[in-house]
Amino acid sequence: MGNVRRTGAVRKGASMSIGPNGVRTEIDALVIGAGPSGVTAARMLAESGFKVTVLEQGEWPNVADYPSDKLERELLAAGAWNPNPNRRKGPSDYPINVKDSDVHPFMYNGVGGSSVLFWAEWPRFIPSDFRVKSVDGIADDWPITYEDLQPYYEMVDELIGVSGLGGYPAYPPGQGPPQPPLPIGKAGRLAAETFNKLGIGWWPGTSAILSQPSGDRGACARWGTCSNGCPEGAKASFDVAMWPGALAAGVNLVTGARVREVAVSDQGLATGATWIDRAGTEQHTSAPVVIICANGIGTPRLLQLSTSSRFPDGLANSSGYVGRNLMMHPVVSVLGEYDRDIEPWVGPEAHPIWSMHYAETDLSRGFRRGAKWSSVVHQGPVALLELFADLPLSERSGVAGHELVERLSGRCYELAASIEDLPVFDNRVTLDPDLVDSDGIPAPKVHYKMSDESRRCIDWNVDRLVEVHEAAGALSTKRVEWMPESGWHLLGTARCGDDPATSVVDGFGRSHDVPNLFIFDGSVFVTSSSVNPTPTVTAFALRGAEHLIETAADQRMPL
Repeated sequence: MGNVRRTGAVRKGASMSIGPNGVRTEIDALVIGAGPSGVTAARMLAESGFKVTVLEQGEWPNVADYPSDKLERELLAAGAWNPNPNRRKGPSDYPINVKDSDVHPFMYNGVGGSSVLFWAEWPRFIPSDFRVKSVDGIADDWPITYEDLQPYYEMVDELIGVSGLGGYPAYPPGQGPPQPPLPIGKAGRLAAETFNKLGIGWWPGTSAILSQPSGDRGACARWGTCSNGCPEGAKASFDVAMWPGALAAGVNLVTGARVREVAVSDQGLATGATWIDRAGTEQHTSAPVVIICANGIGTPRLLQLSTSSRFPDGLANSSGYVGRNLMMHPVVSVLGEYDRDIEPWVGPEAHPIWSMHYAETDLSRGFRRGAKWSSVVHQGPVALLELFADLPLSERSGVAGHELVERLSGRCYELAASIEDLPVFDNRVTLDPDLVDSDGIPAPKVHYKMSDESRRCIDWNVDRLVEVHEAAGALSTKRVEWMPESGWHLLGTARCGDDPATSVVDGFGRSHDVPNLFIFDGSVFVTSSSVNPTPTVTAFALRGAEHLIETAADQRMPL
């Protein structure tokens, strides 16, 4: 897919580290987390001449173990491949206290991060998402704009292989996706025809999925099981789409490495990380630059674990904003039943078509900001029955359950709305006083209550989705209200900004308090948009890494 390098590196010193095999290695930068942001930054740095080590608490996912192509897929996806770490309980996972949270966080701990199980929807923020305070008088503006990220959006698209159609009016002009769009299928066509009838703008899905083969990755075979791992390699999970290039550039990846603390010098500079290997042995890796990419839960957890006399409230937390303003994107949908076969099992799993028609504020609706709409396909009887979890057990099990599945299978599909989740200061991640992981490290506790604004947005959008199905001639509709088991997007807990009093990092991800500490994951988000965040996460990481390279000669580092 090409080389990510844009600038030459100016290296200023390095640090020696004792690796797990006892070999001394020189390191210019230490990255914590091997997900999309971590590998994107590591590859950029390595291809510019930096010696980079990445610590990842998980392991390489095994494609042969993916549930996606197995008959018992839904049973496997409920256990060892469940996106909820509290249900999965693997050796790479840590527990999360969600007793005080309306939404439960999802994540996958391993090489590639949660992209291994994501649906590969690949929309960008729209320009107003960076200027919510200026446009709508709420939340805060980002310290960067869409135009700042646009070239990095385009670079990542090229690197991982994005399919779609350029020219969507929701965005300024620019380079379109490098691959043609995927077919929208019968369900997508039905939705598109109804949107046209109602005057609702839509566009073919932009997906981090190959529509044409590239290298050793096959084109989408339309399994429709994207969230259970892609058996073709078409989906751009970052273990497949970005890590091979990073390894070829010389990145050193250490798996099974659970970081418990970022160490700092007496001068307040990061000096590396202390971590625990799978055998339970404590290790330490020194580095002159530390980059945290542990997601919107793991990053504030690690910062709060990294206390010292200089940082008693957690590393880089002089503002008190570490862990605050957690956003998690409530998702709601409406299932429509039809009198014909619409092949809802044909992939991609989500986003065959999408719409930003209702993403901007219209105060006549009774709330600010909006939602991204998309069509969603259906796979398997268990997933279908889960949509009817509010029914009495007698109506969704036994003979009644079989009749329900038989009636709907192949003849229904969902329209979903992803709600823009506005930042609330008291929605936060803290350290639990009692719960610990398997290494005895304090686990995170999530405090999250959905705002009244979000609830009004949900109600309005659900009503509109019902109207779309009814206009299409649906025999029946089923409102699937937001569910706690939907917290894929973990954002905002170490946000960027120009003012050190109200933010944790600057617009390039550099800590205000610790100038050789960077954060590149979704925790830097100021607002959440209504779209899936990974394109913006990776574009921010790529831009931040490039800036780190360009300013390397002036980088402050520990003695």
